[in-house]
Amino acid sequence: MSAFDIYIKSINDVLEELKNSGRRINVFNVPSSCSELPRTIPVNIGGNANPGIILRQDTYVELGNPEAGSSAIMISTNETGLINDGRITLIGPDIPESADKSLPFGQVILIGGASLDDKEHETLQQPGFVGDKIEGYMIRSLPQNIWSRISKDGAAKGFNFECLGKALIYLYKSENPKIESMEIIFITSAKDDVKLLDNISEQVRKISKEITKENWKIKGYDIDCELDCSSCGDKSVCDDIRDVLKSRKKKGLVK
Repeated sequence: MSAFDIYIKSINDVLEELKNSGRRINVFNVPSSCSELPRTIPVNIGGNANPGIILRQDTYVELGNPEAGSSAIMISTNETGLINDGRITLIGPDIPESADKSLPFGQVILIGGASLDDKEHETLQQPGFVGDKIEGYMIRSLPQNIWSRISKDGAAKGFNFECLGKALIYLYKSENPKIESMEIIFITSAKDDVKLLDNISEQVRKISKEITKENWKIKGYDIDCELDCSSCGDKSVCDDIRDVLKSRKKKGLVK
């Protein structure tokens, strides 16, 4: 059981809502094996693949700037069956057709692994997993909001959302062998569509914060909240997380 499992269902509900509203949806099913993915990606991936800043004049399309709207969610679970491994879903226009545009951007990364623990969830949230490791792609802001740019050179090489999804799957899986399944969702259709992720993102953020706090407590560092538990609106969330962590600690999943 993962504390985030309920939100995977919530994300699927958002996808269904957008599908029923007639949004344009493209689904790509890509190889799940890391060894196969690099050959299918038209740009370089790996350490320092994109060493420089992408300036405005070199930008082909901008994703998720503050005016356009953005939301980023990363969820990990031990229930690998909840995730469609190798599936990349795009709702809205793709990169090649969006020259000189500024698009809203929602990005959801779902990660499954039977032996993933909460320490790894903390690590997987860090931007270092992507950073400068995708040629032609620059991330300007993380983790709750994601503001990024695709360069003109990258677009000329065939950079699109299928490419970005493949690169993310490769980078995450190659750096953490405990990851068994990954699914990526991109939303570029409208700012209001991206905003459908906001409540989920906020709840995931709260849970992630509590996981971090409880992990530090397990290590012997007690980080107190500014609020008294009896007056805190998130007390039920904290209680649920503590129960999950205690259960997983007994099973040896939390170290």
